[in-house]
Amino acid sequence: MSNDTSQFPPQEAGAEPRDEQPEAGAPEPAAAVEPVEAEAPRRGRPLLTLAIILIAAAVLIGLAHRYASRQVPISAGPAGEGLGQPAPDFMVKDIRGNTFKLSELKGKVVILDFWATWCQPCKSLLKRLQEIKERDKDVEVIAISIDDASAQAMAVNYIQGKRFTFITLFDAEGQVARMLNPSLQVPFTLIVDRGGRIVYSHAGYVPGIEAELLARIRACR
Repeated sequence: MSNDTSQFPPQEAGAEPRDEQPEAGAPEPAAAVEPVEAEAPRRGRPLLTLAIILIAAAVLIGLAHRYASRQVPISAGPAGEGLGQPAPDFMVKDIRGNTFKLSELKGKVVILDFWATWCQPCKSLLKRLQEIKERDKDVEVIAISIDDASAQAMAVNYIQGKRFTFITLFDAEGQVARMLNPSLQVPFTLIVDRGGRIVYSHAGYVPGIEAELLARIRACR
């Protein structure tokens, strides 16, 4: 029996084998999937994030320290320091740029009050002091701002906006505070009698303090 090989002609010597054709209707073989290399972790990004967090934390700590250093604990009782002693004379500028000397008010009862724009109890006390001045024309009220130079315009706007009529001084360099209020407590209030002696001092603000101040003023007469 002879083999019919007419449909499959012999391949030439050395020729590569022919690809077999898929049968009709057979599914095409799946394409080879090349492996995808995993993206290398970006080491620079976590370090940058950490650096930003550390810088932000340092800024917040610095601001908190600065704010805390300006907030002085308020005492509810009178300071009691220097009572009976002559009030030291001083000369500073008021909010209008005029020179003021404490000795110019000798013979009058004077209320000296240290305050700052960032101190809310100070503002409450300033309102009471304005009421005292309006009730007793013989009393001089001197409000001494310890705000730094950058906040002095704010202090002026506040005093003028509230229409306060008492004398307001700037003590940004601490000249007066070193003599009368070295701890920089605010509000801090003193009363100087007609003879120029300190007869009362009080740290802080409590509602109703104006009654005590008026009583101390009457005792000076």
